[in-house]
Amino acid sequence: MRAFVSIDLDAISHNIAQIKGKTDAKILAVVKADAYGHGLIPISKCALESGVDWLGVALLEEALELRKAGISVPIIAWLTPPGEDFKEALISDIDLSVSSVLLFEEILEAARDLQAKPRLHFEIDTGMRRGGVLDEWDDFLDFAIKHKDEYELVGFWSHFARADEPDSNMNQKQREKFERMLNLLIENGLHPQIVHLSNSAATLTQPAAHHQMIRLGIAMYGLSPDVKTMAPASKYELKPAMTVRAQLHLVKSAHTGDAVGYGGTAILKRDTKLGVVVMGYSDGLPRATSNDVGVLHGEAKAPLVGRISMDQCVVDLGPDSLAQAGDYVTVMGGDGYSIDAWAAASGTINYEIVTRIASRVPRIYSR
Repeated sequence: MRAFVSIDLDAISHNIAQIKGKTDAKILAVVKADAYGHGLIPISKCALESGVDWLGVALLEEALELRKAGISVPIIAWLTPPGEDFKEALISDIDLSVSSVLLFEEILEAARDLQAKPRLHFEIDTGMRRGGVLDEWDDFLDFAIKHKDEYELVGFWSHFARADEPDSNMNQKQREKFERMLNLLIENGLHPQIVHLSNSAATLTQPAAHHQMIRLGIAMYGLSPDVKTMAPASKYELKPAMTVRAQLHLVKSAHTGDAVGYGGTAILKRDTKLGVVVMGYSDGLPRATSNDVGVLHGEAKAPLVGRISMDQCVVDLGPDSLAQAGDYVTVMGGDGYSIDAWAAASGTINYEIVTRIASRVPRIYSR
């Protein structure tokens, strides 16, 4: 196996336990994007065994895959544009998020054909200007009141824009707007069963925003929502679940002044041994990563040299290295360069690093 991703399910269980100790709310495990690259079905089953109450995904096909795997707990899909197969969603008992009158109409039309009552969550835009009802709110509310007997109002929710910046006054403004719109809904005779607002960052820093359910995403995987504004995951006693390993395809001696990689962008400043790692940007390693990260061989860190290629990358093992072709190195996680370090070296966030690891890299699960 030239490269693989090792997933520690005990870490997932540990992280859920840490969050359960910080809230009385129900927990929705966010498993979209193949469970942040960790594996949709194995992580969902582990999360449920560890005590979460709901599962949340972005896409309808993700929700249907969970149902096909025999998972029967409540599942919400919140990114379903008009034209989706809402009949299949209703037949499979998938909760749907509604954020426009057009979408609302389509779901009810599908429900009428099936003589079913859809389980809906109203998403409100409280300041992020991404998903949720905004300027259409009055029409949306009128439509919801007019057709209130045709659906089950399960949830009312919104999403923070800056919860990973706990000191931002925007968090309070969003909470206040959320409460106003919730009260308006209730005043008009619409009573959601579950109110949910908190993502991982708000779960860790804003207890007042927990309501009846929190949506646990990045923290479940043992990563901080933002290491700069909220500190590393270790502060919250969270354990990263992902470690990425790959083999050395080749070890060779190189000399001072040698240029390495496409474009010869790296010039060696010493005689050394280079290792060719069988993993590249087609496997999910960001091409623009700097040499602030690399791999771990034994107890020695070996920084990247030159540009990452499609299927491989080159590291500086050091002149005294005893590495041999076929040896495994730790690319990220474990005792090597952390996922957060890779994110910083690539000018991105840890969310992107874990979700971009390609499906051609096998996932191996352990307890």
